[in-house]
Amino acid sequence: MAGEDTKVTGMNLPANDDEVLLLHNPRCSNSRATELLLTERGVSFVERRYLEEPLTREELEELGRRLDRAPGEWVRRGQAEFAAAGLEASSPPDRILDALVEHPVLLERPIVVRGMRAVVGRPPTDVLVLF
Repeated sequence: MAGEDTKVTGMNLPANDDEVLLLHNPRCSNSRATELLLTERGVSFVERRYLEEPLTREELEELGRRLDRAPGEWVRRGQAEFAAAGLEASSPPDRILDALVEHPVLLERPIVVRGMRAVVGRPPTDVLVLF
């Protein structure tokens, strides 16, 4: 059943288009809206609460490839941790990835990964291009 409280621990990113992963923060309204959108459309997905099960450096690098965007485009610059890490909009990608590993709260949310593609759900309807 779609979104049936399927959570994952330490899962790698999806390997094919039959696998969908929601990088989810249930405290975020956009993340909850994206979860509801997927469920209402009958999309089977696995939920990964990235604050509880942070992505590894390797997963973050791969996520960037699937998003086809530089890390500076999917990091939450308004978070206190961004400034505390000494980052700014022009920081090199490696420094941003290091900060994302250290502070998972910096990951933009939600992100849906389907196979080899990923989309940031801001607004939530943006993820529909994957389906």
